[in-house]
Amino acid sequence: MNKKNFAIIGVGGYIAPRHIEAIKVTNNELIAALDKSDSVGIMDRYFPNAHFFTEFERFDRHIEKIKRRDNVQLDYVSICTPNYLHDAHIRMALRRGTNAICEKPLVVNPWNIDPLVEIEKETDVKVSTILQLRLHPSIIALKKKVAEGPKDKIYDIDLTYLTSRGNWYHNSWKGDTSKSGGIATNIGVHFYDMLSWIFGKVTTNKVHLLNTDSASGYLEFEKARVRWFLSIDYNNIPDALKVQGQRTYRSIKLDGEEIEFSQGFTELHIKSYQAILNGKGFGLLESKQSIEIVHDIRNAHISALQGDYHPLLKTDENLYRVS
Repeated sequence: MNKKNFAIIGVGGYIAPRHIEAIKVTNNELIAALDKSDSVGIMDRYFPNAHFFTEFERFDRHIEKIKRRDNVQLDYVSICTPNYLHDAHIRMALRRGTNAICEKPLVVNPWNIDPLVEIEKETDVKVSTILQLRLHPSIIALKKKVAEGPKDKIYDIDLTYLTSRGNWYHNSWKGDTSKSGGIATNIGVHFYDMLSWIFGKVTTNKVHLLNTDSASGYLEFEKARVRWFLSIDYNNIPDALKVQGQRTYRSIKLDGEEIEFSQGFTELHIKSYQAILNGKGFGLLESKQSIEIVHDIRNAHISALQGDYHPLLKTDENLYRVS
């Protein structure tokens, strides 16, 4: 396979190093990078000769110049910018006739997807997104188990994801719901995508808790009942893990049985790039249901704690912690 030319927008962000590594490992070339921050020394490890810009106008001019002057065609733009900018940056790539690889969430609001589908149809390029849990061996095995299981079975799922963040979080764009989509979008959208991929369409979406640090609710899919809890509050980390110095906890229980998926995350962006480059990536419409789920969560009325709700909400202590 011939080397492809990449540019990356948002190269100074948290997730960008995984994209840079994936471009390198798949034997492709990063020719230009953009970020308003110039703390991008990570580029020296992989692509020290890539051109770097802190202003979009100069970045855009460079891409146009090398195309016309040197006949260097840009093949992919990797988008690692804040969530609210994804839509605009995808459109920029499509207008240039360049494929886009966009971090999750693909867009903040579901109604932004259909226009992108229309623009994509007008070009010969494609928008792909990173839905890495679909490539995790444990999640693939779970999907196979459900697909081969009884057709009328409804599974009971408990999903818990606790990933501590410091005070910086609320002063960054991530703490601004209008820019990030809120807690469920920021740290949960890939889990909702995974659940949709395995268990089908959503039929019920209730929210029991929603604030800047934590969210919890109940989802029904065609083949699953899901109690979920997400939090960036360190206080919610189990004490046994705090003693070990851990600040993150992931758990998926299927009918009371733990699904082990705590390992195997580091290679998933590489696998995602390999799939995209081989024409097997995940496109615009495959992201739509998860975007609809998180949109509905952040706009939901809070439901009373009746019926099914996540076990972490069952004690006054936990309710006090996360409210």
